[in-house]
Amino acid sequence: MFRVILFIHILVGVICLIAGLAAMVAPKKKGLHKKLGEIYHFSFIIVFITTVAMAIMHWESSSYLLYIGIFSYSLALLGYLAGKFKWKNWVAIHIGSILGSYIAILTAVLVVNVNRMPILNNYNPLIFWLIPTIIGSPIIYLIRRKYESEIK
Repeated sequence: MFRVILFIHILVGVICLIAGLAAMVAPKKKGLHKKLGEIYHFSFIIVFITTVAMAIMHWESSSYLLYIGIFSYSLALLGYLAGKFKWKNWVAIHIGSILGSYIAILTAVLVVNVNRMPILNNYNPLIFWLIPTIIGSPIIYLIRRKYESEIK
């Protein structure tokens, strides 16, 4: 059963990463960006559910995945809801949360797989916990500034 869940997790995780990246580069009006965002969010739900299941099944070695999954999906959900309901300051919340969730899922992929990646497996794994955030945080700041100034 674990292998089936892992297969689903990996397959849908790839879809999530591709849809998220495509949504980032798509025009930000209704249409393609919104459809890709829906795919990103729906696939993130499945990734989250499979993460919880696998963490419970292998609690001794994978309990930390539960907490990473909760944190990552809560960012995705917050960004999704901000975009759906257009709260006050929704653009900043949407951008920060969605891109934060993308950083989180990308970090998870790197951390789990870095030991299987030639050359990268020679580096301290802690680096791969930090690099996506170090690179992604300034990008979030710049994108938020760009879209907030366009809305004002």
